[in-house]
Amino acid sequence: MKKLILKAFALTVLTGGVAGCGNSFLETDYYKGIDQETALNSVDNISTALNGAYYQLYRYYFAGNYATTIGDIPTDLAYWNKGTQHFNDIYAYTVVDTDTYLYWIWNYGYKVIDNAARLIEAVDALYADSTEDEKAQLDLCKAEAYALRGYAQLVLVNIFAHQVKVNGTDFSSKPGIVLVDKPIKPLEKVERSTVGQSYTAIVNDLKDALTHFTAAGGDRGDLFYFGEAAVHGLLARTYLYMEEWDDAAAEAQNALDAKGITTLTYGKDTYKALYNGGASNTESMFALAINSSQNWQAQSCGTIWSTYDYSPSPWLQSIYEGTDCRTSVWVLSGTANSPEFNGGKFAHFSSGNNTYGTCYIVNAPEMFLIIAEANAQSSTGSVSDAQNALLTVAKRNSAIASVSDLPSTKADLMTFIKDERARELFQEGLRLYDLRRWDVQAQVYATGAPNISFTYTNYKISDLVYPIPNDEITSGFGVAQNEGWSSTLPSR
Repeated sequence: MKKLILKAFALTVLTGGVAGCGNSFLETDYYKGIDQETALNSVDNISTALNGAYYQLYRYYFAGNYATTIGDIPTDLAYWNKGTQHFNDIYAYTVVDTDTYLYWIWNYGYKVIDNAARLIEAVDALYADSTEDEKAQLDLCKAEAYALRGYAQLVLVNIFAHQVKVNGTDFSSKPGIVLVDKPIKPLEKVERSTVGQSYTAIVNDLKDALTHFTAAGGDRGDLFYFGEAAVHGLLARTYLYMEEWDDAAAEAQNALDAKGITTLTYGKDTYKALYNGGASNTESMFALAINSSQNWQAQSCGTIWSTYDYSPSPWLQSIYEGTDCRTSVWVLSGTANSPEFNGGKFAHFSSGNNTYGTCYIVNAPEMFLIIAEANAQSSTGSVSDAQNALLTVAKRNSAIASVSDLPSTKADLMTFIKDERARELFQEGLRLYDLRRWDVQAQVYATGAPNISFTYTNYKISDLVYPIPNDEITSGFGVAQNEGWSSTLPSR
């Protein structure tokens, strides 16, 4: 392909067919031949196109699998028994710049970003001449478009650029991603912004989303669309990566307040029930509309974590106590050195079919953990405040009943928080970015189950950057490769 990936989908919501979902999230009517200049000329068309952008987000090429799964597979949390070849190059750190997973993550991330930019531009064009009711609908569409773009940009900058902060060291001047404030025109040259500029754009998009939710009179109140709680949660995650501790804690609390969550679920049966499917997870703030009638079958996350041979690593298994309710979603079978997993959080216990399990993208436990870490790290926070937030999650292990059961020094508390994020956030696709931002001397490419053994140890994983897909680089439209990316991979 000698065509810029960023341009290849420039008319996705226009001539390629607006994914017309109306009130049904994944209804797939395609309206071809709509004139490019008039396609987004009404509130209804904008609403339809917005659902098309959600559809691109939902695809297994992006948040529905690849862009989520890649955050766990190359870390200390996953074990591959080598029965299939899915994600094996990512897992084993033999990745190349023509890697299929990286190609589709980049491609579909920019589909979401491009669609969102077109929606924002279309709302601006219609707004002044609209009725008050129409303005409320347009503000809602614009809020969600900003949220979609902010989320997609955060995913892409994490995968294809250096972490913005690494244990206090600033890398904001490193190459980031291509920012799309306005839809990119055919044959237009582009260039990558810095990591710092990318993060500024993400923060601005998420703040703009909140502004327009307010103007609209609130969000939809639907788990499968971005709303205020989820956007506050994404801001909290973003500020955490930026080491803006006070803002991270504040936004995490805003997310919990917006969702009305003050505590979590405890006990094996009630925890397992969170993963019956869809809206069963009452701790989630935003999830994908994957279910028994609309799912990715063999390309699902549940398949990756079962028949495609990924399971929790022996190390991860070792850091749970027998009194921890979170392993209630695990069924491990097979042999000791070739384990088979049931899908875990993707098991969809109401049906038993793990291809129906959805991705819970922004969740309350992460918010409590952000508050805990931010308070432990901030000069204005305290160990006590960190312990109180951490306890809400740590009580998933029934042996932990009060703050007296938690570490009492900052150093020991941070060690516990790091392990607790592994225990709680497994399969949510955040571990890689945690290991990088903490500058952990990582252990990756687990092998030799049931023993705790890794092919690479003491790996400076904070250096890792994945390559921009070669098709993008060779298209000649200005996107520069991550210089020396292959030297950031571990070596024996």
